[in-house]
Amino acid sequence: MSILRAFRIFLFYLLLGTTALLWCSLSFFIAPFLSFKARYRFINVYWCRCALWLTKVFLGIRYEIKGAENVPDRPCVIQSNHQSTWETFFLSAYFSPLSQVLKRELLYVPFFGWAMAMLRPIAIDRDNPKAALKQVAAKGDELLKDNVWVLIFPEGTRVPYGTVGKFSRSGSALAVNAALPVLPIAHNAGKFWPKIGWGKQAGVITVVIGEPMYAEGSGPRAIADLNDRVQAWNEKTQRDMGSLPPAPQAPAASDQLAV
Repeated sequence: MSILRAFRIFLFYLLLGTTALLWCSLSFFIAPFLSFKARYRFINVYWCRCALWLTKVFLGIRYEIKGAENVPDRPCVIQSNHQSTWETFFLSAYFSPLSQVLKRELLYVPFFGWAMAMLRPIAIDRDNPKAALKQVAAKGDELLKDNVWVLIFPEGTRVPYGTVGKFSRSGSALAVNAALPVLPIAHNAGKFWPKIGWGKQAGVITVVIGEPMYAEGSGPRAIADLNDRVQAWNEKTQRDMGSLPPAPQAPAASDQLAV
C-alpha cells in the first residue's frame, strides 16, 4: 500500500468518526421531537449517505445496483449476505425506515449505541439463542406491521469475501409468520472493504436485489424450504458475480458407468 493510499484511508476514518460523533450528539437534541420516520431519516439515512460519500471520495469505492425494480411497495424482511461494514451503510440508507437485528452490546457504545437505540433496533443476546429467536419473532412482527423494513444478516456475522456462512432460519421464520416475502440481496462488498484490516481497495461494488421470495405454505417445513431457496439464490448470485468459486459439477453418466 502506498503512503498516499494509507493517508487517504486515515483521513476517511478520521472524518467518518468525527461526523458520527457530531451527528449522534446533534441527534440527542433533535431526534426525540421527531416522528419515527423523520427521526430515522435524520439519524440514519443522512449520515449513512454521508458515509457512502466519504467512501467514494477518499477510498474510491462506488457501487452499482441491479434489480432495483424488484423492491416491493410494502416493507418486508430483507436477507443479505454480510462481508463488511459497507453494506450496513448502504442498506440503512436505501431502505427507509429500517430496523436491523444487532448485538445488544452495541447499544452500550457511547454516542453510537445511544443513537441506535432511538431507531427501534432488534437488540438480541447472542449467548441465549432461544430467547433471541423469540425476540426477533415478536419485535420483528411488530415492526413489519408498522411498515418498517426488517434487515437480517442470516449468516449472523461478517464472513470473509469468497466464502458464505450457513443461513439461520430466523428471517425466513419471521417472513412466514408475518405472511410477507423475503427480499434477497447479494453483494461483493468484501472484495473492496475486507472483513479484517484497515486496507481498502478502490472499485465498484455490485449489489443485486432479487425478486421477493414467498413461502409455499406455513409451518416449519415452509420456513426451511424458504430459507434454503434464499441461501441457494444468494450463493448462485455470488457465483455469477465471481465472489464464489463455481459449484462442483456432478459426474457425467458416462463417467459413472466407466467406474
